Amino acid sequence: MDYEKIKKASARRDIALKTVIYIFLAIWALIVLFPFYWMLLTSVKSYGSYDSDWMSVIPSSPTLENYKTAFSAVPLGGYFANTLIFTLATTAIMLFVTVLAAYAFARLEFKGKDLVFTLFLALMMIPTELVVITNYVTVTELDLRNTFAGLILPSVTSVFYIYLLKENFAQVPDELYYAAKVDGTSDIKYLFKVMMPICKPTIVTITILKVIECWNSYVWPRLVTDDRAYFLVSNGIQEIRESGFGRENVPAMMAAVVVISVPLIVLFLIFRNKIMEGVSRGGIKG
Repeated sequence: MDYEKIKKASARRDIALKTVIYIFLAIWALIVLFPFYWMLLTSVKSYGSYDSDWMSVIPSSPTLENYKTAFSAVPLGGYFANTLIFTLATTAIMLFVTVLAAYAFARLEFKGKDLVFTLFLALMMIPTELVVITNYVTVTELDLRNTFAGLILPSVTSVFYIYLLKENFAQVPDELYYAAKVDGTSDIKYLFKVMMPICKPTIVTITILKVIECWNSYVWPRLVTDDRAYFLVSNGIQEIRESGFGRENVPAMMAAVVVISVPLIVLFLIFRNKIMEGVSRGGIKG
């Protein structure tokens, strides 16, 4: 009898604890998601409606006119295309460099490998500002300002991504490598046929994180481009704000922000399971 009472009391405590946790998570979710809702809400309000009743949480007469205004006020479509080119090219090159570098550090044997990798990791200790200054001077001396090459080249490597993938490659059992070598498999074929499929979640995670990083890039594009033909969406939004249009017509400004935010939101929703799996992965399942 006492055991049953203790069991019921424990069950009630568990239910109460879960209720408190869910209430806290719900409140936190509302706090996090409200700015996105406010952005979307403002983007469908007319200019007059926003000016007279900006506190309303439900639009009285929603309109899509702000989206048309955002694209006509500045060449937002061109900025979107530039960002797409920059993101895809940078991510593709970075992925190629990262996979090869991680494989070399994880599987190949060469003199001074540990020292080289240690020095490589030490690069993470260098302040970002110093790297930006060095890259800016280099790109300027090579006359690559206002070019896609100048935008892309400084972003095609990442010490952190190489380290993350290298550690994941190192978890693949050595027996697979030795068996592949016995069968006459080359290192490159082993990389693409064995290592990459096994470590696919981590590679997908790295790819998505790089896409997000490139899409949101602001400081570097701002430094090396002053020609509108090479502006990215981040520069375009800043231009809208600085021109006075964004401060005057807030709904159109919010419409532009929605347009450039949607691709990242959709990307995350599609690959959210892969991202979680790649981040939390701690070993190789048999």
